[in-house]
Amino acid sequence: MHKFLLMFLLAGWISPSFAQYDLKPLTVEKIMRDPKWMGTSPSQLQWNRAGDTLFFLWNPDQLPADSLYFITLKNTTPQKATVAQRQFLSPPGAYVYNERRSQYVFEKNGDIFFADLKSGQTKRITQTIESENDPQFSFNEDKIVYKSGSNLYAWDIHSGETQQLTNIGFTRKNPEPAKNTGAAEKWLNKDQLQHFEVLRERKIKNDTSEAYRNALPKEKPLRYLFVPEGAVRGLSISPDGRFVSYRVFKSAQTRNTIIPNYITESGYTTDIFGRTKVGAEQGVSRFFIFDRKKDTVLSLPVAAIPGIPDLPSYLTDYPPSLAKRKKDSSLRNVTVGGISWSRKGRHAVVDIYADDNKDRWLMLWNMDTNELTLLDRQHDDAWIGGPGIHSGNVGWISEEDCWFQSEATGYAHLYTVNVQTLKKRPLTSGSYEVQQAILSKDKKSFFITTNEVHPGEKHFYRLLIASGKQERITQMTGANEVELSPNEQYIALLHSYSNKPWELYLQPNKPGAAAQQITFKAQSDAFKSYAWRDPEVITFTAADGAKVHARVYKPAHPHPERPAVLFVHGAGYLQNAHKWWSSYFREYMFNNLLADNGYYVMDIDYRASAGYGRDWRTGIYRHMGGKDLSDHVDAVKYLVENFNVNPRRVGLYGGSYGGFISLMAMFTKPDVFAAGAALRPVTDWANYNHGYTSNILNEPYADSLAYYRSSPIYFANGLKGHLLICHGMVDVNVHFQDAVKLSQRLIELGKDNWELASYPMEGHGFIEPSSWTDEYKRIFKLFETVLKK
Repeated sequence: MHKFLLMFLLAGWISPSFAQYDLKPLTVEKIMRDPKWMGTSPSQLQWNRAGDTLFFLWNPDQLPADSLYFITLKNTTPQKATVAQRQFLSPPGAYVYNERRSQYVFEKNGDIFFADLKSGQTKRITQTIESENDPQFSFNEDKIVYKSGSNLYAWDIHSGETQQLTNIGFTRKNPEPAKNTGAAEKWLNKDQLQHFEVLRERKIKNDTSEAYRNALPKEKPLRYLFVPEGAVRGLSISPDGRFVSYRVFKSAQTRNTIIPNYITESGYTTDIFGRTKVGAEQGVSRFFIFDRKKDTVLSLPVAAIPGIPDLPSYLTDYPPSLAKRKKDSSLRNVTVGGISWSRKGRHAVVDIYADDNKDRWLMLWNMDTNELTLLDRQHDDAWIGGPGIHSGNVGWISEEDCWFQSEATGYAHLYTVNVQTLKKRPLTSGSYEVQQAILSKDKKSFFITTNEVHPGEKHFYRLLIASGKQERITQMTGANEVELSPNEQYIALLHSYSNKPWELYLQPNKPGAAAQQITFKAQSDAFKSYAWRDPEVITFTAADGAKVHARVYKPAHPHPERPAVLFVHGAGYLQNAHKWWSSYFREYMFNNLLADNGYYVMDIDYRASAGYGRDWRTGIYRHMGGKDLSDHVDAVKYLVENFNVNPRRVGLYGGSYGGFISLMAMFTKPDVFAAGAALRPVTDWANYNHGYTSNILNEPYADSLAYYRSSPIYFANGLKGHLLICHGMVDVNVHFQDAVKLSQRLIELGKDNWELASYPMEGHGFIEPSSWTDEYKRIFKLFETVLKK
């Protein structure tokens, strides 16, 4: 450990005053150093195929990059992996087994391999310059089908022969070569043959070979599949080898944003080409199925899907003249996420999404009639989402029963549906979420991760399909992120608690089994020298009666002015008022620093945070800065009533969406918040990306009301308190343009109680410790100056 400290001292990362691991008093300079000073946690767990060795990334030696370590069931002392072990380690999910699990295939370095467990032999199927991928068993598991380029090939397990299955080409036309029929060309050809003996000999050989080929029996040529111009994606084959499905995606010709990069090695300003903005034209995806038996290409009859012409409910807010749609465009665009075949290929379920993301349909496809039958429709006036509810998350328990997840009850749960009777059955229910589901190898149970114990905890269960009985496997309070061994006998898990970073544990996969701790390096001696708070997880009642979860950091010695600060976590769909180690570890340490300096600190899981079901998830639909902001106003009320916080001395800070909320708070609730730090904030949602923003606010030209009431730039005149804006200038997520536009607006409004700190070499997530230090020194100075004077 002393050698470790010396390395940091020589590198200039810590000052001599830290040599005895003394973090008291906490300072911004101490906590915002390179995170290596805190210790190191393992990550990216992966079992070998036999299930007796576990690999993981770890960096206990504080090297520039993580190293690959492993343990075995017989020796649980972590050891560094060898070069040979690294070479034969494939990513999770790389191995595809047959039904009997006696054989498997995998892709490695662009080639396909086949292994037989009984003989122990592994064969290399391909060895080409081209890249082959996505191997699967097909033709009743007698052949291995894989993708190369935009086509499928089949390798026969018994004969070793390879057959090309598809011949896909695009419809764009190439100019035909000019025919050599003119008199001048004929004379030139004859003259060449007369004067060059080598040309005459080669022509004779070519003519002879061509005559031989023409005399051979003619085989049926491989069907040439013309597809619309675009990129072929999702190419796959049915288990019996009859049907080939694929999507053709044509990207839209749209204008991309440009982010100037001012500090470069060349000394010249360069342009970073970024994303498009919300509302930009989106690419179009078309789905096809090629019936190899009938030599026919099919398009699905999507017009018959129930509810496909439904108008979005938000149009009721608009005058009839604006809510009308043309009769010839009444059908919404849809995207086929994929097709899931039963193991023997008797049934196929097609996963279809509306492009406006307000519907998801699971449709049974009749391969004989090309008809679709509804199995399940998930509709949401806001948007479809939640854990496990994404394209491709459909599986089969038997030849007739498939499983999926849905928020039909308001929480993400597991369901089965019988494709013959169309009867649905819930496997789980309650006011909690199934956040991950894995079907067992014998298909008699699921291994699920839920937050049933508490919204701020994650636990692992075995769910018996026949009875619905759940057996809890993990017991440690906090989060337990599990990697199941291939034989399902053991679980490796990363566990953490609110004030304890992630460590690796090993446990038999059964209820009541003890978890053995494997690693002990997540907390360095320096980190352990401070008594980090275990923030109390509480709930308070919002103005509309909702129960809001929050974490509270209490000062041992409150400042006489009794100030308070709210930390606003970012978005994308996450949670922070929980009982595990936060990804916002810097903010967690900063909150401890604030508490040490007499502040009450709270961070809340406001409306739209993850972990609380559909209604919470969509609570910000069409109004960001509505209920999510009022939850923070109600949090201040809770602090005032329960801890005697001074209501005139409350500040808040946060990054990204947290920065956006900080702006909305300062602009629209100026009498509640005296100071705010908005880090990398969105100031105008019309500037942000399409995928995230259109779900919540629809599109700006179709729902301008939602964009107006959700964008801080329209409310900047309400600023009364003191505002700090911090933004990286090469941010490709929330562009620096947002900060620039708001700055100009504040200048025009004559506001002088704000400042902008720009960071020329930082993106959305800061990297350099110097930038983190500068940013948080400014935040701390803001609060100390405004909230304590």
